[in-house]
Amino acid sequence: MGDRTPLVVVGSGVAGLCTALAAAPRPVLLLGRGHQGEGSATSLAQGGIAAAIGPGDSIESHVTDTLVAGAFRNDGAAVRALVGAAPDAIAWLQGLGAAFDRDAAGVRLGREGGHRASRIVHAGGDATGAHVLSVLSAAAASAPHIQWRGGIDVDALQLRGQRVCGVRLGAAGGGETVATDAVVLATGGIGALFARTTNPVGAEGSGLALAMAAGARARDLEFVQFHPTALDLPAHSLPLLTEALRGRGARLVDARGMPLMAGLHPLADLAPRDIVARRVWQAGRDGGAWLDATARGIEWGVEFPTVLAACQLHGIDPSREPVPVTAAAHFHMGGLATDALGRTSLPGLHAVGEVACTGVHGANRLASNSLLEGVVFGRRLGARLASLPSPIAGGGPVALAARGPALEAGRLQQLRTLMWQAAGPQRNGPGLAAAIAAMRPLAAAGWQGRLALAVLEAAARRRVGIGAHWRDDEPVGAFADPGGGSRALAYGATY
Repeated sequence: MGDRTPLVVVGSGVAGLCTALAAAPRPVLLLGRGHQGEGSATSLAQGGIAAAIGPGDSIESHVTDTLVAGAFRNDGAAVRALVGAAPDAIAWLQGLGAAFDRDAAGVRLGREGGHRASRIVHAGGDATGAHVLSVLSAAAASAPHIQWRGGIDVDALQLRGQRVCGVRLGAAGGGETVATDAVVLATGGIGALFARTTNPVGAEGSGLALAMAAGARARDLEFVQFHPTALDLPAHSLPLLTEALRGRGARLVDARGMPLMAGLHPLADLAPRDIVARRVWQAGRDGGAWLDATARGIEWGVEFPTVLAACQLHGIDPSREPVPVTAAAHFHMGGLATDALGRTSLPGLHAVGEVACTGVHGANRLASNSLLEGVVFGRRLGARLASLPSPIAGGGPVALAARGPALEAGRLQQLRTLMWQAAGPQRNGPGLAAAIAAMRPLAAAGWQGRLALAVLEAAARRRVGIGAHWRDDEPVGAFADPGGGSRALAYGATY
């Protein structure tokens, strides 16, 4: 192992950290834009980790809820792999020191949208992501096989023939190149390409754009999830109001105080996110939407300290008044097309977490399956790459596939506005066509424009509304399920 090139993991959120830890004893070079996971979406995650560990719950029930939320467009094998490994993922995190919230019965289990049972494991009330990130960061910092470098952006891949053989570090890394036979992208999603998002400002799809520039195939780019309850502020990156609030009884209401979700779905406020987000989006155009938790007996400082602090910062007391909310870009179900082993179409390049598309989430992710995905698939990928023999090195010249220049601030804001207006929770053909035409000059000017254009074009190609990709000018892609539910058309595209 001593003379083997290091495994290069790009991204230090939950997926990257779990991959790096599981790769022992192989040397790992862990690269992140922030330091100690700073700036990752993991650090902002308020929702917990879904796991069927409570009395009366089952793996099969969790599988079914995941499929229903995903409009039955999920990869069934990937869903079973994810959900089946959830109890062990919780135990592994506890072994590293994760202190999940407990009650007299053991680990306290909450409920979130799309779940028919209480199966959400939390830490620090609504600070699960920050707690898990802290535990994983401490483990990585003390792991002798991991070299962790923060403040680094990978802006190019090295290719020998059609195989990845290294990476180039950006300006902060002095343009240094690092040779390797395996690169893992764990760089998160694309929410910051929209005018309103719950993601950190750096979540612009940098890893996805880099891999696509090198020729890796992407899949399902049009499937972008919008969270229904972001704090409605005049800002780009918005504080999240966790779905667990609705699990505790909070209700969505309109400007007159009337319930938004009454009669629209059997689960009402706890319907899958795509359904609730569309309703909040519509209400936002007709006077606004609010989350009312005033009569629920919530112990805010213990159960939802993160939400409480965000509201108080803006002069809102959620225990006494409804909180204004808006839908906001939250999670990308699409991404780099990967197989069950995390391999992309480009040999030597792997992807895990939100940047990857395994098909596990289908057309719409089930709440609290995202941290779970990072842990389960990250551990599985790291373990595989630890034992994978090095490929026989080939000869020939090394080429550089660079992501290219970024858009300047004014054009980036124009891009975000276009994406929000045309590719939000409700879309239609004319709006997408107009946005595509307006995006072409931005695509010629910077990598964010090229990526946004690819998302818009994918949305225009999928003419049937399904899951989070909702076309108000086309038929819904669903047919009667013999089990009594609604099963979406299970077809997809890879480009």
